[in-house]
Amino acid sequence: MKKTMLLAALLCCVLSACAVPPAAPKEPGAPDVDLTVMNATMVYGEVYNMMTNPEDYMGKTVKARGPYYASFYEETGQVYHFVLIEDAAACCQQGLEFIWDGHAYPDSFPPDNTNVEVTGVFGQYEELGEVYYYLAVGSMTVL
Repeated sequence: MKKTMLLAALLCCVLSACAVPPAAPKEPGAPDVDLTVMNATMVYGEVYNMMTNPEDYMGKTVKARGPYYASFYEETGQVYHFVLIEDAAACCQQGLEFIWDGHAYPDSFPPDNTNVEVTGVFGQYEELGEVYYYLAVGSMTVL
């Protein structure tokens, strides 16, 4: 009988500890993934996850901050735009490509290594037989 009561008490404790409070509702207009409020380790991990599990992020609004860089690729004749995401040790970087439709390079873009904040929708495109992931940016702010 003591064993049964002890098991019942233990089960109640375990079940009550499993209760998870409901998530706070997302504010209207808030990004689905806000990298600007995470520490460096979390940001790097989240961006890594975006690149390895992109289907989980398709169509979601993402907000990111970091140094801006442009890169010209001769094979396509295109300039590609990136926000660099660094890890906590600042040894490893992950470039998050973005496309800002309606804005011409270089006139609408800051110089390389300028800190920017971008907000856009995560998507993908295919080029030269490869799939690439990017943010379709709606806004960019120079910090």
